Amino acid sequence: MYSSGKGDRTARRFARVWAWAFSTGLLPRRWVVLEVPGRTSGRTTSFPLGMADVDGRWFLVSMLGECNWVANVRAAGGHVILPRRSRQTARLVEVPIPDRAPVLRRYVEKVPGARPHIPVPGGASLVEFDAVADRFPVFEVLDS
Repeated sequence: MYSSGKGDRTARRFARVWAWAFSTGLLPRRWVVLEVPGRTSGRTTSFPLGMADVDGRWFLVSMLGECNWVANVRAAGGHVILPRRSRQTARLVEVPIPDRAPVLRRYVEKVPGARPHIPVPGGASLVEFDAVADRFPVFEVLDS
């Protein structure tokens, strides 16, 4: 569904369904909808995502690498909305490449959809995740 680096029609359909389901707040906290203004249009765009938790902190990972939501978050200065029953503002801070490996390993363990996109198995060493960390942007989720 993501062969070109972008979601095809089926992926977009699934994204709409998951965005609705995640925004209800009925699923575990790991599953969120990211709302961020488009960097050129200014229109709010929504992306259903899974988060990784490491040492009590939450992180968003781009399993597709550099993609639209990553560029939009950077253009918005990290200011986003994560709706869960109510609209909660948050600030995303990009994690430096050397610090990404533990987050990537946890992400692959907890978010099944990431496994085909991140070329390292869940039980692999941090060294193996460190080798691909520059290809997958990671953001820490902070209260706004």
